[in-house]
Amino acid sequence: METVLFNHSPPLEFKGLSKEEEDSLLGQVEIWRYMTCFTDSVALKAVIELRIADILDRYGKPLSLSQIVENIEDAPSPDASLLQRVLRVMVRRKIFSAQESETGETLFGLTRASKWILRDTKMTLAPMLLLENHPIHLNPAHYISEIIREGTKNGTAFFKCHGHEQFEMTGLDPEYNRLFNEGMVCTARVVSKAVITGYKDGFNQIKSLVDVGGGIGGSLSEIVRAYPHINAINFDLPHVVATAPKFDGITHVGGDMFVSIPSADAIYMKVYQKLINTISS
Repeated sequence: METVLFNHSPPLEFKGLSKEEEDSLLGQVEIWRYMTCFTDSVALKAVIELRIADILDRYGKPLSLSQIVENIEDAPSPDASLLQRVLRVMVRRKIFSAQESETGETLFGLTRASKWILRDTKMTLAPMLLLENHPIHLNPAHYISEIIREGTKNGTAFFKCHGHEQFEMTGLDPEYNRLFNEGMVCTARVVSKAVITGYKDGFNQIKSLVDVGGGIGGSLSEIVRAYPHINAINFDLPHVVATAPKFDGITHVGGDMFVSIPSADAIYMKVYQKLINTISS
């Protein structure tokens, strides 16, 4: 299914219709819009999994549909017509560009947005998008109405769906743990660049730093690379740091932030509002 209503503005006036009938039709359009808007996210996930942006980046020029299909890995019997429909959605969303060749073929190219879904680069949002669109992340949404009725006394929507809270789930499912860590690392790199630039005076004045909830150390490694005089501690749950790579100047420590935190000159935390509320209570 393609989300076509997004790109079609309603007519300025409806001939032969009353104001009430116009409002009814426009209301229907709005509901259809939200009913099908998930297809954008699904299409974006598909092109990331197929590495379409990486194929275009590798060639360094726009490619035809057939050229893209030929370069998809592990595709013994690809459905080119379905890929074409997905790419049309992505072109309308400005994820990819489209232009006509001299032979009349449509050539698909990269845009400023598609450069952020490359898989073979450090500065990318592809891992986070794959995480947010994973069934483990999406399925709890079907419990929202139930939680509104009952509250969270018997567990969050995530707990009702999976029988475990999110951070417990990362310790039980190695594949989800990998996906979660990669998602955190990719966003940390984007945030860290701004932090390193904006807080340079602060980092120059400390000798030790602990990143609380630092995942596998991606964010902290960027800080230490910029300020190598800092002795850093990456602190997270034991099953998280167990998969962390080695970084010069960083010690990985497993533990529970609600029990104790390693001492250092400063604490670095990337905090969600939900966590702030939890700590406050």
